[in-house]
Amino acid sequence: MLVLVVDTSTPAVTASVVDVGANAQVESVAQRVTIDARAHGELLGPAIEAVLATARARPGDLTAIVAGLGPGPFTGLRVGLVTAAVMGQALGIPTYGVCSLDGIGAQGTGAVLVATDARRKEIYWAAYRDGVRVLGPAVNRPADVLGVLAADGFAPQFAVGVAAPLLSNALPVPIREGRDYPQATLLATAAADRVHSGASSEPLTPIYLRRPDAVEPTGRKLVRQ
Repeated sequence: MLVLVVDTSTPAVTASVVDVGANAQVESVAQRVTIDARAHGELLGPAIEAVLATARARPGDLTAIVAGLGPGPFTGLRVGLVTAAVMGQALGIPTYGVCSLDGIGAQGTGAVLVATDARRKEIYWAAYRDGVRVLGPAVNRPADVLGVLAADGFAPQFAVGVAAPLLSNALPVPIREGRDYPQATLLATAAADRVHSGASSEPLTPIYLRRPDAVEPTGRKLVRQ
């Protein structure tokens, strides 16, 4: 089963075609990842076209679409979710959502803390034990994360994600490089059972965790001549 995976929750604009096998195992067929925090809208469409061409597949060959739900900044995140929703409706195939942080933390063993950049000197984070999310997603200042983890008795063995270095002053845990952004195969794996069983399409509800920066004006300004 060919599945399109998209994620725009971070500066990594990700599009991938994966194959979900009969036993729900996931194999990458084609992938394009471009790091650009300001061009999600310009990059995602061409990336989807490119991975379909590399996979020698047409949109009609897709069985489902998997999208990272965030958390992530408002504008970038909705680019991926709107694209996935529109394609799903146009092709008549189901869409499935996955927490984007699962695309970083849902692998390996041990106690892992995942952190991505939330701007405003904050991070989006989640805690994983043996690949299973046990805390989060949440948004906090790095210095406040230690108290949240301590209250739940979670002691991370290491931290990953593009914003993990921001935790270095707050948490005395090593940082593992090479796992900065959500991986398409992990996002697809999280939805593989739904894909294989032909589960009903899901609404792609974004995980924002906070209100957008832009707000409607609260009053009118007086103009003096």
